Amino acid sequence: MRESKRLLRLPLFIFIIFFSLSITSTSADDASVMQKLAKVLNPTPKGWSTNSDPCSPSWPGVGCKSGRVISINLQSLSLSGSLPSDLNTLSELQSLALQRNQLSGDLPTLSSLSNLQTVYLDNNNFTTIPQAFFSGLTSLTTFSINQNRQLASWVIPDDLSNSASLAQFEASNAGVTGTIPSFFGRFSSLRDLRLSYNNLSGGIPSSFSGSLIQNLWLNNQQLSGPIDVLGSMTQLSQVWLQANAFSGPIPDLSNCTSLFDLQLRDNQLTGVIPNSIYDLPKLVNVSFGNNMLQGPYPGFKPGVNVSDSANSKNNFCNSNPGPCDSRVTVLLEVEGAFGYPAKLASLWTGNDPCSGWSFVSCQNSNVERLNIANQQLGGIISPAIANLTSLKVLILSGNNLTGSIPESLTNLSQLQTIDVSNNNLTGKIPVFPQSVNVITTGNPFLGSNSTSGGGNSGSGSSGSGSSSGGGSSGISKSTRNIIIIAAVVCVFALVIAYVFVRRLRKSKQIPLNRVETMKLTAVGPSSNGGTTSGQTSIGNSGHSDVQVFESGSLIISIQDLRQGTDNFNNANIVGRGGFGVVYKGKLPDGRLIAVKRMESSAVSSKGMNEFQAEIAVLTKVRHRHLVALLGYCINGNENLLVYEYMPQGTLGQHLFDWRENNYEALTWKQRLTIALDVGRGIEYLHSLAQKSFIHRDLKPSNILLGDDMRAKVSDFGLVKLAPEGKSCVETRLAGTFGYLAPEYAATGRVTTKSDVYSFGVILMEMVTGRKVLDESQPDERTHLVPWFRRVLINKDNIRKVVDPSLDPDEETFESILKVAELAGYCTSRESHQRPDMGHVVNILSPLVELWKPSSSREDEGSNNSPHRSLSQVLRQWQANEGTFGEGTSILGGDPYHHRTISLDATQTSIPSKPSGFADSFDSMDGR
Repeated sequence: MRESKRLLRLPLFIFIIFFSLSITSTSADDASVMQKLAKVLNPTPKGWSTNSDPCSPSWPGVGCKSGRVISINLQSLSLSGSLPSDLNTLSELQSLALQRNQLSGDLPTLSSLSNLQTVYLDNNNFTTIPQAFFSGLTSLTTFSINQNRQLASWVIPDDLSNSASLAQFEASNAGVTGTIPSFFGRFSSLRDLRLSYNNLSGGIPSSFSGSLIQNLWLNNQQLSGPIDVLGSMTQLSQVWLQANAFSGPIPDLSNCTSLFDLQLRDNQLTGVIPNSIYDLPKLVNVSFGNNMLQGPYPGFKPGVNVSDSANSKNNFCNSNPGPCDSRVTVLLEVEGAFGYPAKLASLWTGNDPCSGWSFVSCQNSNVERLNIANQQLGGIISPAIANLTSLKVLILSGNNLTGSIPESLTNLSQLQTIDVSNNNLTGKIPVFPQSVNVITTGNPFLGSNSTSGGGNSGSGSSGSGSSSGGGSSGISKSTRNIIIIAAVVCVFALVIAYVFVRRLRKSKQIPLNRVETMKLTAVGPSSNGGTTSGQTSIGNSGHSDVQVFESGSLIISIQDLRQGTDNFNNANIVGRGGFGVVYKGKLPDGRLIAVKRMESSAVSSKGMNEFQAEIAVLTKVRHRHLVALLGYCINGNENLLVYEYMPQGTLGQHLFDWRENNYEALTWKQRLTIALDVGRGIEYLHSLAQKSFIHRDLKPSNILLGDDMRAKVSDFGLVKLAPEGKSCVETRLAGTFGYLAPEYAATGRVTTKSDVYSFGVILMEMVTGRKVLDESQPDERTHLVPWFRRVLINKDNIRKVVDPSLDPDEETFESILKVAELAGYCTSRESHQRPDMGHVVNILSPLVELWKPSSSREDEGSNNSPHRSLSQVLRQWQANEGTFGEGTSILGGDPYHHRTISLDATQTSIPSKPSGFADSFDSMDGR
C-alpha cells in the first residue's frame, strides 16, 4: 500500500518541479529583457542595474507581480537611446509609459502582449512602427503616440480591430497616412480619437454613425467628403475638423447636447448653418470661417466664442444677423434640395439674386428664368420653386435628379417652359396648363399622363418629347419597349412556374386531391384602383413552413393604403425605422396590416436598395416565422411596403421596456419559444429555402410578436444572397453595432455564421434582460458580449446575472444554463467554432417541447381519437404547429427527428439523427 502511494505521489512531484522551473525561467526572461533595456537607456534610470533582478526588489518605475514585470513607467526622465527588440517577451506586461523623453530608433513590436492595456509613447523621436505592432493586443484600452514627428509614414493596421476594449487612441502628428479605419466606429468603449496633423485622406467612415466617441480630432490634413455622420454621434463634446477639404452642408446637431467645442473653419462646407447649432446648451467655442457657407449671418448667444471672423470667405447674404431677402431664401431652398453643390454656393452670393447670380435671370427684380442645366446635380426638385411666382422658364435638364416633379409647380401662373429632360425622375407627370411646354424625355421611369389638358411638348433641337399635355405620341417608344419586355418576361416566368408546379406535384407521395388544401391570397390592383386577389392552392404535403406564392400581383393601390391608415394619421404610427415610419392600417378585406412608408428624398439610393431588397427576398421565401410581405406601392417620391400586422410589437419592447409598455415580463417558456421561432426562421433562410440567404441585421427590434407571443423575423432590407459554392460574401458593412460578428466587422466578409453570432447575442439578452450596450452599467459591464462570456467561465456566476423578473426554480435554471452555454458557443470569436442554425434549433427544440405522457382521462378527451379521419388529424396538427411536413417533427419540430406519414396513416417511420453533431455541447468547442 505504501509503495502504491509513493508511486501516486511521484507524478505530482514531477509536475511541481517542472512548474517551478517554468516560473523561474519566465522570471529570468523578464530579467534579461529589463537588463538589456537598462543598458541602452542613457542615462540609466536611477536604481536600475544591468545584472540584478528588476523584481527583487523592484526597480524604481517597474511594477512586478509574482516575480513578473507588469508595468514600466519612465515618463519625463530625459532618456535617450532605443528600445530592445524583444520587449514583447514581457508576456505579463500591462502598462508601458515612456512619454516625454528623447527615445529614438525603430519601435519594437508589441505583438502578442495579450495583457497589455495602456501604452504611452508621446513626445519622442521614434522612426518606424513595425507592421505587426498591434497584433494580439486584445486587452488594449489606451494607446498614445502623439508628437513623434520623425515617424515614417504608416497606416493604422487592421490588427487593431481586435482591440475591442480600446477607449483612447491618439496619434496626432505621428506620420499616419491612408484612411480612417471604419472599425473605430464599432468600438463600444472608444471615447477619444485624435489623429490631427497627419496625412489622412478620404472621409469620416459611415460606421461612425451612432458611435459613442466624445473627442474627435481630425484637423489639418487631407480629409474630404460630407460630415453628416456627426449628427448621429450624440456623445460628441469636442470636434476639430478644421483645415481639411470637407464639403456639403453642416448637419443638424440638435442631438449633440454635450458639444462644447466645434471647429469647422478652412474647409469647403456649403449651405445654411442649421439653427440647431445656435441652441446647443453647452457650446462655448465655434469656428467656421473660410468655407462657402450661405444664408443668414450667424447669431450666437452671448458667451459663445466665435474664434474667427464669421464672414471670412463665406457667402452669407448679409453682414449682420437677420433674415435674407425672400428671393434668396427660396433659391437657397432650391439649392438645398440639390445638396448645396459647391458650384452654386460659390456663385450665389449676396442678398440680391438679380445682381449677377449665375443661372438666374430677372426682369424688374423678379426671377423669371432659372437655368441649371448640365451641372451633374443630384438630389430632387424642390417644391419651393413654386414660390418664385414670376418664373417663366425652368430648365433642369442633363442632371442626375431623382424623385418626382412637384405638383406645386403647376401653380406657377406665368410658367411657359419646364425642361427636366435627361434625369432619373420617377412618378407621374403633373397636369400643367396647355400653354406650358413640358419636356421630360430621357427619364425612363417617369410616367405619362394622357388625361392632361393638351399642352405642347418638345425636346430642344430634337423636336420630340414627352409632355403632360395631350400630345399625339401617347406612350413613348422607350415606354412601349419596357412594356413589351415586361410582358415577355411575365409569360416566360408563368411557363416556368407551371412546369415547376407540375413536376412538384408528380414528385409528392401524397396526391394533392387526398389532403386538405390552403389558399394563399396576393393583393393586387383592379381596374378601378381597388384590389383583386390571385389564389394558389397547395397541399399540406409540402414542407411545413414553406408556402408557394406563385401568382397574383403584390401591388396595392395608394388609395387603399390612405383609406386604411386614415391618410397616414400620426395616431396610427406604431414604429419608426432607419428609412421610414410604420403605420397600422387595414385592407378593404378587413386584414390588419403594417405599412412602412419611406420618402425617396430622405432615403437616397441606400434606402431604395433596401426597399427593393425586401421585395426581392420576401417574394422568394415564405415561412411561418418570417413576417409576410402582403404588397407594396410606389407613389411619386415615396415607397411603401405592406406587411402582415404583428399586434404585440417587438421582442425588444417586451424584453427591455415591458414596464413602460405595461406588459407582463416574458416568462422563460415564452423566451424559449420565441428563440426557437427565430432560430427556425433563420435556419430556413440559411439552408432550407431554395437559395441560401443571410439576414445581416438580426436583433430584438427586428423580431415581431403575434397575439399568441409567437415570433417572426422582419426587416429584410439588408439580406444578402449567399452564392452557391462560396463560404463567404464580401459586401459593404451593414447592420447594428453590438450584433455584428467580429470577422464581419473587421473584414466585411459575411457568412451564415454571422447571423448565428447575432442570434447568440439575442440569447444573452433573453437570459439577462439587458441590452447589448448599456451605458448605465460600469465600464467593464457596458458591452454585454465580452462581459457575459467572462461570466460563463464560472457557471456558478450565471445565476447572479439572470434577469430578476424570471426568478427561476431549479428546473428552469437548468434550462437557462443550457441556453447560456449555447449563447457562448454562438458568439465564439472564430466563426468555425459556432454551430449551424440547424444545430441551434436541434438544441432548443427539446427545451421548448418537453413531451410528457398524458393520463388515460386526457387520452379519452384528447384530439387523438382513433375514430377521427386523416383530414381531421391534419387540421389538428395545423392548429397546434402551424403546418407540417418534410423536415419537421410532429411532436417536437426537430428537423432530425421527423415522422413520415403514409397515406393511410397506418405506419410511421422515425429516422435517427445523423452523425456529426453530438448531444453534448462538448462537440461544439471547435475541435
